[in-house]
Amino acid sequence: MTDAGRVTCSEQTRTTPPLATDTAPTPRPAITALALAGGTAVLVGSEFVPAGVLPLLAHDLHVSEGRAGLAVAATALAGAVTAPTIASVLPRVDRRRVLLGLMVLALISNALVAVAPTLGVLLVGRMLLGVAVAGYWTFTFGVGLAVTGRPALVSTAMSLGTSVATIVGVPLASTLGDRIGWRAVFGGLIVATTASGLALARVIPSVPAHPGAGPEMMRQVLGNPRLLAGAAMVTLVAFGNFAAYPYIRVALHSVTPSAVAVLLLLWGIGGLIGNLAGGWLSSRLQLGVVLAPVILAAGLIVMTAHPNAVVVAGAVLAWGVGFNMVPVTTQLWVSRIEPRRVESAVALQVTAFQVAITIGAVVGGAIVDHRDVWTAMAVGAVAAAIAAAGFGAIRLVPRAD
Repeated sequence: MTDAGRVTCSEQTRTTPPLATDTAPTPRPAITALALAGGTAVLVGSEFVPAGVLPLLAHDLHVSEGRAGLAVAATALAGAVTAPTIASVLPRVDRRRVLLGLMVLALISNALVAVAPTLGVLLVGRMLLGVAVAGYWTFTFGVGLAVTGRPALVSTAMSLGTSVATIVGVPLASTLGDRIGWRAVFGGLIVATTASGLALARVIPSVPAHPGAGPEMMRQVLGNPRLLAGAAMVTLVAFGNFAAYPYIRVALHSVTPSAVAVLLLLWGIGGLIGNLAGGWLSSRLQLGVVLAPVILAAGLIVMTAHPNAVVVAGAVLAWGVGFNMVPVTTQLWVSRIEPRRVESAVALQVTAFQVAITIGAVVGGAIVDHRDVWTAMAVGAVAAAIAAAGFGAIRLVPRAD
């Protein structure tokens, strides 16, 4: 491991200047981090809720489930376009105002989806959500860093919000959708989005944009070969997960139909462990970015063997741990390697994730249709293993200029 990989968390805080140099750290960093995590949970929950109500949504709009699945793909595509460009569109706007504006956009999106009479209207609403999700992820780390001065806390909190959304939000939406209807589920998201926006408005102070924010910062970031290589590895490992994850229920049902709910909960528990482990490894990021895809690949490989329910349970737990380490460790990794251009570096990481979600779901679906779910998991494992090797080959050296 390089010396840079052993830099302590406090040293990272000193070498990574906040996006707003005149914003003093808050005396309540945990409350701020929780508010930011709440926004993440609401937005990510909104992004993936259609997966939990897909049959109901498709039936109500008189479309096939395959076409209804575009509700997730449209969000990811809009996010992939938004993440690298939004800072250039809003180079001087106070970041507090930006975050609150993005929450309002998510509110409009969920309201539009809740009343959508056709799939076309619904997809417009979902694209608005893609802008909100990508923008929020792009700016939140920098805002949290400026307000709290604690990068590991902010990154872990954001990933914790994602875990809560996927562990609680999607299964809950599925259960509620069967009882009260999918439109009512989106009505509940309207309430949750409003509450989260109000919490952010209360605890987040004014955070002026970084003086260098805009197209020039992104151009400089794109000139960093180590960062670009790291973004490619992020795409690979996220692709590996999303080529397999949409079909986890199919795989588990074929092994042990009676324990699917328990095993999905186990994946979620693994996710929580992975979030905490990613934060704990903030002082050893070179190890963290390699270990996360290794654990993910191991979990997926064991899943392909699926010899019995006990072994599959261990594989599912490892899968949850490995993948949920990835957002924390890679976000800290890109901010460490570009300490003076954190906003644009994180935007590149977000773009990598959104592209991977889109491509992974499409490729994974094609593999499942033409081969089987185990082949999709094997492909995911190979992608994750390549990403681990790639991260191991990239020196974690902060850019000096």
